[in-house]
Amino acid sequence: MAAELRAYFCQLPAVDVELPWGGPEPEREKRASPLALTTTCGNAIRANIFNDEVWKPALAKADVIPVWEKGQRWRASRKDGFHVLRHTYASVILEAGESVVTLARWLGHSSPTITLDHYAYFMPEAGGKGRAAIDALLGTVPEGSGK
Repeated sequence: MAAELRAYFCQLPAVDVELPWGGPEPEREKRASPLALTTTCGNAIRANIFNDEVWKPALAKADVIPVWEKGQRWRASRKDGFHVLRHTYASVILEAGESVVTLARWLGHSSPTITLDHYAYFMPEAGGKGRAAIDALLGTVPEGSGK
């Protein structure tokens, strides 16, 4: 899969697109961000259009969600939307042991606190290191360790 992605990005590299950053106000700062998926004009794709025209048809073709019937709209569902890939990515990265600070930077969060608020429960063995440190200090053997 990595080879296919590399070939794709060699053929169709990411495009720098000016995006609003930091909040809903109209005068907010804009930053250039490299986007792998853009419109034919090189603009950011609107999430609802991508979800309805590309993402959900692909999920339906893979039998992940029901097939859309003519004259109907796709069912609105946060768990079926393309944005779920961002959450999947973040959870996999944290479970692999990457730092919250690094993940916050990769996700474009203004602070690691935002990342922790959303993804703290994905931290590997949350509390395990602290318990192990106290057990080592007190010279106790954790229950279920077989020692």
